[in-house]
Amino acid sequence: MFPTEPGAVNKGFIAVLKNRGFMLLWIGQLVSQLADKVFFVLVIALLENYPVPAGLAQNSMYSTLMVAFTIPAILFGSAGGVFVDRFPKKIIMVGSDIVRGLLTLCIPLLPRDFLILLLLTFTISTVTQFFAPAEQAAIPLLVKKENLMTANALFSSTMMGALIVGFAVGEPILSLAKHSIGAEYGQELVVAGLYLLSAGIMQPINFRDNVSFDNTQPVINPWADFKEGLRYLKKNRLVLNAMLQLTTLYCVFATLTVLAIRLAEEFGLKGKQFGFFLAAAGVGMVLGAAILGHWGDKLHRKPLPLIGFLIMALVLGVFSFTHNLLMAFALCALLGIGAAFIGVPMQTLIQQQTPFTMHGKVFGFQNHAVNIALSVPLAITGPVTDALGLRVVLVGLSIIVVSVGVWTWQNTRRVLRDVFLK
Repeated sequence: MFPTEPGAVNKGFIAVLKNRGFMLLWIGQLVSQLADKVFFVLVIALLENYPVPAGLAQNSMYSTLMVAFTIPAILFGSAGGVFVDRFPKKIIMVGSDIVRGLLTLCIPLLPRDFLILLLLTFTISTVTQFFAPAEQAAIPLLVKKENLMTANALFSSTMMGALIVGFAVGEPILSLAKHSIGAEYGQELVVAGLYLLSAGIMQPINFRDNVSFDNTQPVINPWADFKEGLRYLKKNRLVLNAMLQLTTLYCVFATLTVLAIRLAEEFGLKGKQFGFFLAAAGVGMVLGAAILGHWGDKLHRKPLPLIGFLIMALVLGVFSFTHNLLMAFALCALLGIGAAFIGVPMQTLIQQQTPFTMHGKVFGFQNHAVNIALSVPLAITGPVTDALGLRVVLVGLSIIVVSVGVWTWQNTRRVLRDVFLK
């Protein structure tokens, strides 16, 4: 069974599509995420125009820039959530978009020095850590509880779409801007325009968070707030369970991002065509989210996360024994459906079970855990695959996934039984 509150009258996507505030938030975050992906493509492309610092090779410049882009998510993932509980959500989201847009506009105005580009990239990525928890905390403020599953389904599908489309269209968009607007500032102007467009779209939203700047709020203490969030998670095992499942899900996807390069070569494709497998998984995730968004109320009592983990484990176990490319794409799509069955219900559970006053801390901690889950597999998957082989890694990953799925399902049942017995 799925431990969230049952929907009263769930009208599928119709209800959330008629919700003006939610639609503005959805479109705004979609534009903002697209800007994030295109910005990453931009800074990688700009390295060709920057002199190589003494003692640093060209490839090392790329690696260092990627670290500068990803490390703020690990360092400040939880800190961003602390501010979400203290300040209005709209100010945080709109403000972070404006700051990122203005910083992007500074790139062509500053000297072409690698260290300066590194600092700008680090700063923009740091500001992003405030946007993410505010976005998740904003959804329950705009959507009724019975429509949360549908809202999260829509967010999850477009989030994956932005991930795939953003990197795919980044280079064409930047090339068009470079030739049509100008080589000196055209690319930066387009990326900054996307950030500022996102801010403009979300500006009319009226949140019901009742948070304002006053002297009644205690002084911000990030460490104390972080510990308070941890205490809440230890106390609320349902939310902790859901977060563990989401973290496992992102770990699997990060691992598959690395393995997809080897898989592409196994199926006769070029290594750089690994995106086809990720795109197929994205299509499956969109399909799974659509199923949940439309029929979520009818599937409410089903063990959706367990079904999702079993589907993913089955796909991972079968994948290494498949030699047909179309079958491989179908398996990737099925994997995406399984991922949606985990991600959407668990995100909904966290939103429903967490008090509004704890949203920022919990979603900040979730953002932190997810970013670590995305980073660690990227570092260890390659060496482990070289040592053990692709098939062993896929089968081992399948065993881990099914074990986590069964364990968390049983743990959730125990927690619910304890709650009902009280």
